[in-house]
Amino acid sequence: MAPKWRDLADRFAEQIKSGQLPPGAQLPQIRELVDAGEGSKETVHKAFKALEAEGLVTSTRGRGTVVRPRTALKRLGITRYDKAKWRDGDEVAFIADRVASGRAYKRNEQTQTVSRVEADSLVAEGLGVPVGSEVYARARLVKEGVQPTHTLTSYYRPEHVEGTRIVDPTPGPAGRGGGYRVLYDAGYEIDHMQEALFARVPTTEEVQLLQLPAGEPVVELHRTTYTADGTVVEFAVGIHAASRFAWEYDFKVPDSAQDRKGLK
Repeated sequence: MAPKWRDLADRFAEQIKSGQLPPGAQLPQIRELVDAGEGSKETVHKAFKALEAEGLVTSTRGRGTVVRPRTALKRLGITRYDKAKWRDGDEVAFIADRVASGRAYKRNEQTQTVSRVEADSLVAEGLGVPVGSEVYARARLVKEGVQPTHTLTSYYRPEHVEGTRIVDPTPGPAGRGGGYRVLYDAGYEIDHMQEALFARVPTTEEVQLLQLPAGEPVVELHRTTYTADGTVVEFAVGIHAASRFAWEYDFKVPDSAQDRKGLK
C-alpha cells in the first residue's frame, strides 16, 4: 500500500496531466490541505516535494506551489540574431524567442544594471584584453511575466560603447534594436558569433534569483560576437533555467571535403 503522501501526490499529478489544474494554477496551501484531512504537514510537504521532483510544479517563497508551464520557451539559435530583426526592426533576441514561441512580452521584462568592472580571467579571454582591464558589464535579468527565465551579462571594451545607450541602465533593451543596433550605429556591425553551452548545478544566488525548484540545473551560455575583421565587440555569459527553454538550431550542414575541392 502506497504511503499517504504518495497517494496525495498521485492525485494532484493526475489533475495536472488531465488539465484540471492548468499551467500557472496554484495548489492549495499546506495548511488548507492539513485542515481538510489530507494528512499531516509532513505528509503534504512530502507530496509537494515529489511533484516538484517530477517537474510538475514549482514552489517559491511568496507564490506558493504552482503548476509548471507545459511548453518550454523556444530559445532560437541562429535566427534570433537575424540582422533584419534588430537592424531594420525592433525585435531584439529575447523578444525574437517570445515571438517564435507565440508568447506575449513586454520590453520592460528585461531589467539591467550597468557598471565598470575589472575583467576576470574568463572575461579577459573572451574580450581579448589583459586580466584586470576595466570593461563595461551590462547585466540583465529577463522575466516572463513575474517568472525569471535567465540572466545575461554582456561585457564590452569601453572604447566600443562609451557614451552609447548600451551603458544606460534604463530598464528594457538599449533603445530600438537593442545593443547590436547600438554597435551597428557606432560602426561595429556584427558578422559572426561563437556560442558554447554547458549544464551545471546552480549556485545559491542563482537559485534565489531565478526562483529555481529543488534539483533543477542551469544551462550556462558563453557568447562571443565578432565584426567581419575579427574584432570582438561583445562577450556574454548567460545563465538559463534548464526547464524553461527548448534550444533550437537550424543551420546548413557543412561539407568540408567539398569546400576543399573548390579551393583547388
